[in-house]
Amino acid sequence: MDLFSYGRETDPGTRLLADRMRPTTLDEYIGQEHIVGQGKLLRRAIEADQVSSILLYGPPGCGKTTLAHIISNQTQGEFVRLNAVDASVKDVRAVIEKAQTDKSMYGTKTILFLDEVHRFNSSRQDALLPAVEKGTIIFIGATTENPFHYVNGALLSRSTLFQLEPLTKEHSLIAMKRALSDSEKGLGYMKLQVDEEALEHIAWVSNGDIRRALNALELAALTTPPQADGSVHITLDVAEESIRRPIVKADESTQYDVLSAFHKSIRGSSDAALFWFLYAVEKLGMDPMVFLRRLIAASSEDIGLANPQAMVQAVSALDAYRNNGWPEAKLNIAQAILFAVESPKSNAVYTAISKAMGAMDRMQSAEVPLHLRDGHYSGAMKLGHTGYKYPHDYPGHYVKQDYLPPELARTVFYEATEQGNESKIRHNQELRRGQGREGGRSS
Repeated sequence: MDLFSYGRETDPGTRLLADRMRPTTLDEYIGQEHIVGQGKLLRRAIEADQVSSILLYGPPGCGKTTLAHIISNQTQGEFVRLNAVDASVKDVRAVIEKAQTDKSMYGTKTILFLDEVHRFNSSRQDALLPAVEKGTIIFIGATTENPFHYVNGALLSRSTLFQLEPLTKEHSLIAMKRALSDSEKGLGYMKLQVDEEALEHIAWVSNGDIRRALNALELAALTTPPQADGSVHITLDVAEESIRRPIVKADESTQYDVLSAFHKSIRGSSDAALFWFLYAVEKLGMDPMVFLRRLIAASSEDIGLANPQAMVQAVSALDAYRNNGWPEAKLNIAQAILFAVESPKSNAVYTAISKAMGAMDRMQSAEVPLHLRDGHYSGAMKLGHTGYKYPHDYPGHYVKQDYLPPELARTVFYEATEQGNESKIRHNQELRRGQGREGGRSS
């Protein structure tokens, strides 16, 4: 197919059911009511043929390409489709040059639909920018990946982002029943008897991917031997043979999202933390080490001194995984996760670090107070490196003295909470701050 042939009709007999049943109008479109429902912005723009540069972001099979196809039918002008997998900068420039010619000579606009835009590297995306900025082309990008990770900020800022939601089993059922009743483009010309449980199974396994559901339905219809009366009976057994449960794809965005869900669950739900960990490792094939590192970090960031044993459990689980591997260490890791979630929580360590880093950044340099400097050499007293009070010479092994640079005197970074073990630390802090004993041995 050349660059400018998108939308050209081909022999229906060579096209898959999913392609034949692709909606051509918004009224036929299934799902995404939040962006193309009556009165919604994108629907109004499409119906008025006033679509500006947009990005369509959503999972496979949710209708991104179909929306672009509908826009092509509504557009009075050139509609060009490229796929970022095999398109080059040369292809993009060819589209832009023709768009410039069409606009200057005929006043015709050009819409460029770039499928899988996340597969375009930064330099190829940059090639689009001048034409988008000048209005030479109207850009429509489609991506299954988080656009904030994969699309240049400049291109993203010049496009309106529309996030498409995953479709549901019900959406797949609507599409399949529509195909079964359509004699022109669908399977209505066949003498089909399809059990409801067969449709339900295909809809459930396709997990909202209408293309996959329709392909499975077509496979079942075309490969099932007809009965004596010429009819084709699609049973649950046939449906199960026609569609297999997919392997979940753990792309980079999914991995970040699952890891984020795991860490956030450590703060509030044993069930969720355990689920996200097992889902990531068993279903997505992620490395358990990634979650062990995050668990160790959370043991200080979210638990800290409220329960110091959380760190011990996490590091022990790491050792168990290194020594025993997977799945033998599954129980050890699960134990450490549950221990962390059920521990009292405190972010006082994290807050103390943030405060100390902020104070450090505000200072050009910090001078060590004279009484804290090394005094174990001849001449130290002449330099004034004296006055340090040795805490073990005082009741409670503590004496009040300045340890921070003079500019930060009386600054408090670490404030223990009332959570778990920190309640004892907080009590000790309050006692120390109330003390003002002087004297004792200096070194």
